[in-house]
Amino acid sequence: MKKWTELKGENSWTLFKVIAEMVDGFEVLNRVGPCISIFGSARTKPGDLYYEKASEIGKRLTDEGYGVITGGGPGIMEAGNKGAFDAKGVSVGLSIDLPFEQSYNKYIDFDKLLKHRYFFVRKVMFVKYAQGFVVMPGGFGTMDEFFEVLTLVQTKKISRVPIILFGVEYWSGLRDWLIKTMDQEYHYINPNDMDLFHITDDIESVIYHINTFYGARDDRYKPNYEL
Repeated sequence: MKKWTELKGENSWTLFKVIAEMVDGFEVLNRVGPCISIFGSARTKPGDLYYEKASEIGKRLTDEGYGVITGGGPGIMEAGNKGAFDAKGVSVGLSIDLPFEQSYNKYIDFDKLLKHRYFFVRKVMFVKYAQGFVVMPGGFGTMDEFFEVLTLVQTKKISRVPIILFGVEYWSGLRDWLIKTMDQEYHYINPNDMDLFHITDDIESVIYHINTFYGARDDRYKPNYEL
């Protein structure tokens, strides 16, 4: 068993590594301009409906002047980066080593790939530098990212931003549970909390929702400094 003094030394080095990872992220992402983070499953294959939709969303966001931030891995992440890359837009990847994600995808701009050791640092980068979020179907990681953003907006720890769940069939069960159980039965949320996100199957609705949110304001050029 390690001595307490040895553990304190390890904790100090961990702190330095966390700070270094944050500094790297801030230095890179401060230069990218307005971006939208795209979340979704790493297990979605090319040719899958949601892979192709995520790729098209990445392209359309580029058309509208946004960069795309993803987790840098395969699946939906690859698709979002591919759409931005093919459209010659800003394509950012925030990768992390996981058992089923052995490498980052090839559609990330070479100077905008950040490799993370710590999940929580990675999530800071996702949220701090995104002016909106598109959440595609995914698993536990996707749910974690969605509810992280939703909580930060609900508690006003970050400015309100567009949060869009893509895939009505996939997300409608969760929406119904939030309304019937979390709101109406247990009163753990307010009814207007359901207005914090939008569900759609239409790519142009995604773009319209984001553009309408910002309108003529310049908010989209500002990172979430409150975070």
